[in-house]
Amino acid sequence: MILLLILFTTNFFSSALSKNNTSSREEIVQNTTQLLNKLLRGYDKRLRPGFGGSPTLVDVNLNVRSMGPVSERDMAYQMDCYFRQSWVDKRLQFDSGEIETLRVSITFLEKIWKPDTHFLNGKQSYLHTVTSPNKLLRVNKDGRILYSMRLTIKATCPMHLENFPMDTQNCPLRLASHGYDTSDVLYVWTYGAGSSIKMASDMTLSQFDLIDFPQGNRTISHARGQFSLLHVTFTLKRHMGYFLINVYVPCSLLVILSWVAFWINREATADRMTLGITTVLTMVFVGVDNRDDLPKVSYSTALDYFVNMCFAFVLAAIIQFASVHFFTKHGSGEVFFESDMEDDYLAENDDEDSTDIRFSMEEKDNSNNRGYFLRPKAKQYSAQFNGSCVNQSQVRKRKENCCYKFYNCLTASSSYRHMRVRSSDGINSVSMIDKVSRILFPTAFIILNIFYWNLYLGASSDGIGALM
Repeated sequence: MILLLILFTTNFFSSALSKNNTSSREEIVQNTTQLLNKLLRGYDKRLRPGFGGSPTLVDVNLNVRSMGPVSERDMAYQMDCYFRQSWVDKRLQFDSGEIETLRVSITFLEKIWKPDTHFLNGKQSYLHTVTSPNKLLRVNKDGRILYSMRLTIKATCPMHLENFPMDTQNCPLRLASHGYDTSDVLYVWTYGAGSSIKMASDMTLSQFDLIDFPQGNRTISHARGQFSLLHVTFTLKRHMGYFLINVYVPCSLLVILSWVAFWINREATADRMTLGITTVLTMVFVGVDNRDDLPKVSYSTALDYFVNMCFAFVLAAIIQFASVHFFTKHGSGEVFFESDMEDDYLAENDDEDSTDIRFSMEEKDNSNNRGYFLRPKAKQYSAQFNGSCVNQSQVRKRKENCCYKFYNCLTASSSYRHMRVRSSDGINSVSMIDKVSRILFPTAFIILNIFYWNLYLGASSDGIGALM
């Protein structure tokens, strides 16, 4: 009996408390509804707070969640951020002991005044609307309003690509009122010019490092008056890894590959020309391909200079073989019949002494066609033919200057070319030009690379130091 009495008493008090809590919640909702209706009664959203008096101060801060991509072709960058604005509207002040802040729906925005903030260098910014418009609104009892939005901002970024890909870019973001001048609205950073922009701790960029993002505010003049403006500059330092792997290393290897020709016999004309032309065409492809993602600027970038330098070395390897071919080689490397050499000699040296040159003929054995091959009498041919026509010792004794050689090269003098034919070096001998090129080309390439990297890496470090 006592147990039943205790259960009955407990249920009675629980029901009473539940009814009291329900009535309290209903009273709070009713009071809040009445409070909102009271705040909006007679409110004119067409007029800014403090109309006719001092300008309205709008505090601004950003929380950047991610950045990228940064496009050199469009000269623009993109970022995802929470854009927060705060201002005081005394018309929305309220006095309620139980409520400090009203957390209201974004439909309330349509009934109150809000600043017409826009991004001066914005291109295609948009508000996130999935699953609903990403907006937040808070109204404090002192009339301060907090308005937050999640935006993806795409803004222009004037880039200077002279040092690309060792460049540092400064991408600005500028915001101001579209219609209110400084007499109506002033923009300020919420936490000062150095602490009002927060970056997500896990934010990374694929091709850049974010070095710094200094902030400031100033006044700009316009045809419609003077406007308050906030600005921030994102300093981005480009990563080198992608371009080292895809451009610098392949181009350097192509240049080194072109030097293999210096160790190939000069008689292998087809082999050396094939190697040279292949490397040249590959360098052309690399040079065209690396500019696909760049705007068509009127100046050359650091990457262009390096590719052109490599192209010049590859092309110089082909020109070097042309010099070897002209000055030290006759024909394509085959052994010439002496009758052919005699005809050439007699055609260019029509004198009585030339008729004294005699060649002995030896019948070719084991031949069905009774063909003949011509073999010089070693001593007689060396003494008469080589001594009269292509005596190499006389050529060496003849002190030819560079202009004389260059003139004969341009005019393709046949007689001069015969005089350069080797007589005692052998068919597979190494040209002095090849020997010199084996040292000259690598040395020149290394020196130019040292100069190149010191110049552009030093300029990049100086630029970052100036910004810091």
